[in-house]
Amino acid sequence: MQPRKLRTIFVAGLLVCGTLFTAAAGFAAERATLQERVAAQQQVEFNIYLPLEHRAQLETLLAALHNSSSAQYHKWLTPNEFNSRFGANEHSVATIVNELNAYGLRSDRVSAQQIQVTGDARAVEQLFLTELHAATFPNGQKTIAASQAISLPGSMAASGAVVTGLSAFIRVHKHSHRAATAIPENRYSNVGPYWFDDLKQAYLYPSYQGYNGKGVTIGILMTGGYNPADMNKYFAHEQLPTPKITEVDIAGGAPFDPNNSFETHLDLQQSGGMAPNAHLVLYNIPDLTDNHILAGLTKILDQNRADVVSMSFGGPELGYEPQYNGGQDETALLGVYDDMFARGTAQGITFIASSGDAGALSVPPAACFAPNATSACGSVLASVESPASSPHVTGVGGTNLVTTMSSTSLDSKYVSEAAFDDPLEGDIFYGTPATGSVWASGGGNSIYYKKPAFQFMVNTGSNYRTVPDVSLHMGGCPIGAVLPCGPDRSADIVAIGGKYYGVIGTSASAPDFAGLTALKIQRMGSRLGNENYDIYALANLQQAGSLKVFHDDIPGYNGLYTSQKGYNRVLGNGTVIGINFLLAPATPAAGTPQTPSNP
Repeated sequence: MQPRKLRTIFVAGLLVCGTLFTAAAGFAAERATLQERVAAQQQVEFNIYLPLEHRAQLETLLAALHNSSSAQYHKWLTPNEFNSRFGANEHSVATIVNELNAYGLRSDRVSAQQIQVTGDARAVEQLFLTELHAATFPNGQKTIAASQAISLPGSMAASGAVVTGLSAFIRVHKHSHRAATAIPENRYSNVGPYWFDDLKQAYLYPSYQGYNGKGVTIGILMTGGYNPADMNKYFAHEQLPTPKITEVDIAGGAPFDPNNSFETHLDLQQSGGMAPNAHLVLYNIPDLTDNHILAGLTKILDQNRADVVSMSFGGPELGYEPQYNGGQDETALLGVYDDMFARGTAQGITFIASSGDAGALSVPPAACFAPNATSACGSVLASVESPASSPHVTGVGGTNLVTTMSSTSLDSKYVSEAAFDDPLEGDIFYGTPATGSVWASGGGNSIYYKKPAFQFMVNTGSNYRTVPDVSLHMGGCPIGAVLPCGPDRSADIVAIGGKYYGVIGTSASAPDFAGLTALKIQRMGSRLGNENYDIYALANLQQAGSLKVFHDDIPGYNGLYTSQKGYNRVLGNGTVIGINFLLAPATPAAGTPQTPSNP
């Protein structure tokens, strides 16, 4: 193995340096400042989400849909079929709509799960017994928020409804960061940064001639539009046509902006590189508020066109508890998310989410968000992140990958991986004075979801849902790390604004796994639904001495948990061996990058 070259280098004549255009911010770091009370006649929009009915029956159905011995195996429901069986009953919906009408509020969109409402500010205040104020987030974004906890009227309270769109908080953030040092280019170093085809060779994805995603649709849920010229530049570098990309804007979406679309480009380029003939659909939301994320998920479910959906964002489960929300318990929102993912699973959609980059220690104490807080506020706390923590979502963690390197070949064959944390000088995730932050693969125990049936196939060491489920390369050593970082830190390449940049985070490993899932859907000829059923069944078989599907002996530590052979809270079941994961070990694997088997 040749030594790394720790010098600044150029890719296609352009500097490669890990750059993050937008600062990663968490729920409390994105707390809007309340200003004047809004005018009485100002129009206000919000959403009401209704819980699913017959939830126990739904879980029984989901188990049957994933049981190959069941007569219901892979007989996915249509949106109408699902809503008629498990959506809120018509009487409950009609009662809420009538109550809204009594206050002069319009129900612009009514379904079995969502009611979209518009009306005068004073009417909304009277409905929820609060005041509405203009508010501004630290980045200048404007919103309207309730000045105090809202009080649900009778019909909504009785039905267990959850209201979104009137909050001054953004809990969720993107999972990508820039590196602390100049990064040597892969093909000149054994630690990257990697192009998608380097990773396909390393992880033995199937040959392009075997499976390439044809006929499969990958959905990307993110904020920020994309620049077609950058997509062409990125894929042309590896001598591959740009995949078909369609953009669906939710509530107007967000425009392309190099300062805001970095994550969008990473997701499209990684998933498209892994499955070049798949159709990519960008569901572009205005921001990462719960309100707009849920609106995006609703569009995905109603359209029912995406076979697999990648989500490279997350927020700590603890962030929904009262101490982080002015005393109001917001954990019911986790139930709304899980309802969405359960519905999508019944329709056969596979949901994939990055597990996070703060290891097991993902959230500062609430006191650290107070004005003038100091490091005495405490050390970061353990919390898994949503949406990866939902049992109906596959959570993807990450490693630092080492591959072969030769000056005479583009080969990038697997050598080893590690997943050790990089201690941080401060809290780079939320900008608080909390101590003890690390950069590492997100993982740990849910405080909300019980242990799902598929996790009983391995020893997770908990009675609750644990994260992650699987991992791939994520890279390491962000700006803010205590330097020097450990050895063999790596990155991926993204194109944006006419240039190539290095990037690190589980924001890369999640779309990489979404691309592999698209190849599996192509191979199987049908949707897969919740891929966790297969992941844990395959892990169980591997432990019994059958086909090796995962690299499951990777050393690592994420600030609280140590990786071990078999399942662990750092890397889940391990990193994937592509052709074996597809149950196609005889299929030729992707070879040297920029060749017919791996363009």
